[in-house]
Amino acid sequence: TVNGQKMSKSLGNSFLPHELFTGDHKLLEKGYSPMTVKFFMLQAHYRSTLDFSNVALQAAEKGLSRLLISLETLKKIKPSETDTVDVKKIQQDCYDAMNDDFNTPVVIASLFEAVKTINLLESGNATITIESLTLLDHFMRSFIFDILGLKEEKEAQDDKLENLMQVILNMRTAAKENKNFALSDEIRDKLKLAGFEIKDGKEGVSWTFN
Repeated sequence: TVNGQKMSKSLGNSFLPHELFTGDHKLLEKGYSPMTVKFFMLQAHYRSTLDFSNVALQAAEKGLSRLLISLETLKKIKPSETDTVDVKKIQQDCYDAMNDDFNTPVVIASLFEAVKTINLLESGNATITIESLTLLDHFMRSFIFDILGLKEEKEAQDDKLENLMQVILNMRTAAKENKNFALSDEIRDKLKLAGFEIKDGKEGVSWTFN
């Protein structure tokens, strides 16, 4: 649904994935990154109705940012000799939610409990041992990146650039195989002007960005 209404062409409230990313739709205030949209969708159970709205998408954008920032904060936490937080319980809550028919909304809620714990540790209102700190870092990264499949925006952009460059280099290779050396050289030269250095080697074609 969209803003509580059923999505349909007759109402003009249906949109395609690329419109979500670019914001090129009358119902969208702006475009949202693929990771934001993915995180938004994970906040609803896969068998439940998902209601799209700018408010919900913007909340997901902020929520994803909070999660990723907490991982950076975690790096600054200094361990203590005692635990006043129960990291194992939060971890178990995450596993229990996944075992409950892939209940990703509950997983995310538990991860935000971990965020609260990290904030308490940062402010000095809680203590954590090195063992629990290591466990907290490990299971948060495991659930965020491996299980939920989220990525930091820069990493996601890097993946898209890698895929795009592979398509371009495949076109250049095809041009060379067809003995269209003028096109092959043109692709190389234009990439160079854009800051990409193309190297042809025995192991294949590689590239760097300067």
